[in-house]
Amino acid sequence: MAGTVDEISINYSEDGVQLVKELDKVVLTKGAWATMMFKYQDWDKAKQEFGPTKYTIRRYQKKDGDYRPKSKFNISSADQAQKVIEALQAWLAEDTK
Repeated sequence: MAGTVDEISINYSEDGVQLVKELDKVVLTKGAWATMMFKYQDWDKAKQEFGPTKYTIRRYQKKDGDYRPKSKFNISSADQAQKVIEALQAWLAEDTK
């Protein structure tokens, strides 16, 4: 468990094999509830290499001194990420008029 937002990571290993490799992270909010966005890759067992870059947005709740995962949204491709970006940009442009 992570006691601070900076300690939160989605790196994951099992039986000595890294299955999820965190490439980058951005803290969107801090506090009792933390929201973070991660850039990562999953291990492809068939190819014996890391797969394409993926993105995820995750929420954590601090309870008893540790951050615990509560929800996540996985963006599975660059195309899907681009669509999210375009939708947000359009909505933000509308809201600033």
